Amino acid sequence: MKYKGIVLAGGSGSRLFPATLGVSKQLLPVYDKPMIYYPLSVLMLAGIREILVLCSPQDRSGFERLLGDGSQWGLQLSYATQSTPAGLAQAFLLGRDFLKTNPCALVLGDNLFYGHGFRSILRQATEHAIGCTIFGYHVHDPRAYGVIEMDEQNQPVSIEEKPIHPASNFAIPGLYFFDDQVVSIAESVRPSARGELEITDVLREYMRRAQLRVECLSRGFAWLDMGTTDSLLDASNFVASIEKRQGQKIACLEEVAYRSGFLNETQLIALAAKFPNSYGDYIKSLVDRRAPSKRP
Repeated sequence: MKYKGIVLAGGSGSRLFPATLGVSKQLLPVYDKPMIYYPLSVLMLAGIREILVLCSPQDRSGFERLLGDGSQWGLQLSYATQSTPAGLAQAFLLGRDFLKTNPCALVLGDNLFYGHGFRSILRQATEHAIGCTIFGYHVHDPRAYGVIEMDEQNQPVSIEEKPIHPASNFAIPGLYFFDDQVVSIAESVRPSARGELEITDVLREYMRRAQLRVECLSRGFAWLDMGTTDSLLDASNFVASIEKRQGQKIACLEEVAYRSGFLNETQLIALAAKFPNSYGDYIKSLVDRRAPSKRP
């Protein structure tokens, strides 16, 4: 069972205008690295090496220039364009030929995840042969998100998209693991009242089939949406604070690839030489430390 990954990096980034009038939101810096590094690192931590980047036609060249074919990190990256964003479930239709009959993980290009044991959580999600795994994250005001309601046995009982009166405080972060049924399910989804193919409709179908699993992230876990000016600043400050305090980087793709066995020491050192700054120094230091790390 070989999981593939999709990073959804399309859209106009209108909430960040004028900063995104000339560049994709996911190419903006979040402290010391491009935003798209953060969701890419999530898929890599899950052990996924074949990844499709979905982006707008005008931004594709920028992503290709930044990421290339992914071979420098031991990945196989490919690209597809989303001319008109029409909901998250559209990703499975646009990625149909890429996915074929493989299970997949979908991550939103403006989501940041950080927490102890995250690699284990991700790897566990890829071990299920049937169904879908999503995550629940307790927030103070869930009205801006998809919301999952669970019973006393932590089984999902309802899903709502941006409800006015939420049934719970558990938001659904932009990270989903699906089996090979997802393309056919997405094909049956019809546009919502706002004209989009809603991911919640896909999730409801898995719930109807009793194949939806919900893993609640602990209160010490961090999930940040970087889609507004304030949240982008918050994410940058969060990353800066952690990295300065701990001396370890978040979502350094070279480190994740090395720790995951995608690269050897020689390849890592060669990558470090491309960065004549503190980022390159950090990569070179990984060979000297040699200590295993479970941190993203």
